[in-house]
Amino acid sequence: MRKFLLALPLLAALPLMAQSAPQLPGVADISRVAAGTYKTDPSHTLIGWRVSHFGFNDYFGIFGDATGTLNIDPAKPNAAKVDITIPVGKLTTANAGLTGHMLSPGKNGGKADFFGAAPADAKFVSTKVEASGMTAKITGDLTLNGVTKPVVLDAKFSGAGNNPFNKKATIGFHATTTIKRSEFGVSYGIPVISDDVVLDISVAFEKAS
Repeated sequence: MRKFLLALPLLAALPLMAQSAPQLPGVADISRVAAGTYKTDPSHTLIGWRVSHFGFNDYFGIFGDATGTLNIDPAKPNAAKVDITIPVGKLTTANAGLTGHMLSPGKNGGKADFFGAAPADAKFVSTKVEASGMTAKITGDLTLNGVTKPVVLDAKFSGAGNNPFNKKATIGFHATTTIKRSEFGVSYGIPVISDDVVLDISVAFEKAS
């Protein structure tokens, strides 16, 4: 009985605690998505890349500050269009030396090992969307290192709501794909550094109109 009496204040407080629990601004609820044009939130949009290093482990880095647009109508998801520009020159890794190597010019005027000192922006432009519930396959043209190839993104809707700071309607997606870097003219170190590059994409779009 004494234990029960001691627990009464806690039991009484539970409803209040539940009411005061913070609510996430973004919820994976498609009904929250409003039709229109959206622009990326560059500070919260990241494209991660991952390669196998010598077969021992994976090494990864990030492209940030991506810009672009999404045109979407939740009633017609397959008509959605996305156009993203990725500033390759802003790539980063956990090692300053490796980051510098990837952005270094070729030796003695030769071809750069990776992207060179002033790489052109990469660009993805969708050509087809096949949506099914919360997921979609997005086919598009990826231009990287001056080469354009078709790729397919496996995308998943991750949340929608209003950004609590700027009050803009925001929607988010995650996507993955794997490309062969040799097809884009980046062949340094193959096969001890893998030709396959896994891309892990996290993007936030804010409503523009």
